[in-house]
Amino acid sequence: MKPIEVESVQQCLDDFTNKQVYIHVETTNGAYASHFDDKAYNVGAYVRNAQVTFNQAKIVGDGNAYRVGLKTEIGWIYAEGLTDWVIHEGSKLLLAGHDREGRLMVALQISETPFNN
Repeated sequence: MKPIEVESVQQCLDDFTNKQVYIHVETTNGAYASHFDDKAYNVGAYVRNAQVTFNQAKIVGDGNAYRVGLKTEIGWIYAEGLTDWVIHEGSKLLLAGHDREGRLMVALQISETPFNN
C-alpha cells in the first residue's frame, strides 16, 4: 500500500458511483488496546460483501488521515482515519488506516465483484 493520493482515490471512487458494488468495512483496535491498559475495551466492526449503490463519494482530510463517505439513497457509509490505498487485482479499491506502529485500525474496500471469504 502507499500513502493516500486524494485526486487518484477520488477518481477511483467516482468510477464506482452509480454502480452496484460490494463493500468491506472494518474497524478494530483488536487486542492492541489491552497490551498497555488492562482496563481498555477491545472494539471493532466488520461488514463484508454488503451490496450497495452509492450516488456520491467524497474523500476529505488533512494530509495525515482521511475520511471517505459514500452516499446511498437512504443514508451514508463512511470510514475515518484512512492513511493508505492500493488498487488490488486490477479493479478493487482498498483503503486502510494504520496506526503509528503499522497496525490496521480501519479498512474500506470497494469492488464490483464479491471479496473472497
